[in-house]
Amino acid sequence: MKRIALLLCVFAAVAATPAAAASALSPRQVLEKADRARGKLPGLVWTVKMTSVERGRQREQTLEVKARNEDVLATFTAPPRVKGQKLLMVGRNMWFIKPGVSKPVPISPRQKLMGQAANGDIASTNYSGDYEGVFVGDEAVHGEACYVLDLTARNKKVTYDRIKYWVSKSRLVGVKAEFYTVSGKLFKTAEFEYENRIRFRGEEIPFVSRMVIRDAIRPQEVTTLEYSDITVKELPDATFNLNLLVR
Repeated sequence: MKRIALLLCVFAAVAATPAAAASALSPRQVLEKADRARGKLPGLVWTVKMTSVERGRQREQTLEVKARNEDVLATFTAPPRVKGQKLLMVGRNMWFIKPGVSKPVPISPRQKLMGQAANGDIASTNYSGDYEGVFVGDEAVHGEACYVLDLTARNKKVTYDRIKYWVSKSRLVGVKAEFYTVSGKLFKTAEFEYENRIRFRGEEIPFVSRMVIRDAIRPQEVTTLEYSDITVKELPDATFNLNLLVR
């Protein structure tokens, strides 16, 4: 009896650990946790610097991004030729806004922004809402144990049709992704780092600091997104009002 009681105590202690708790999460719950570390929170502002190397040519652009859950306003701050241009995403509808032009241009999150980065790549991530996720295994990435999820788009307004996504079991952040066409062809890969930290409602949350996107056919063609100056901030409805932005 003592032996059985001891085993029960050990089992209870193991079950109470964070790793055991994480293993009980559904695919959607894992994605919800990972989404927070890539911008899906009620109010955030950050700077993202994009550096693209394509056909031996390097280009850079910098944007200020304001995000409130799925709504995003990105304003180009450099170089001077694009300064003031904006990308607005509301409910997965997206527009390009140019200073001095009163009519916004509808665009797709799938359209190329610069290098390997699509318009949707600079937005906050909503994989938990935009994709149907299933666990397809466990695998280590750079020695870190990860869930492997297969994500299928719920609609055509998202950036990618299908994603294979590695999420750290201990940190619950996405560390690697493979992006596929609707026919199943791999065309881009990405890896993520989380050196930033933010405090939200008393909780410290890791936040993405770097995203490196590579062409699957030409891996020397790389686009790097570096995230800085992250601020938790309440954003009013007017921030994402298309009519106000084109005045």
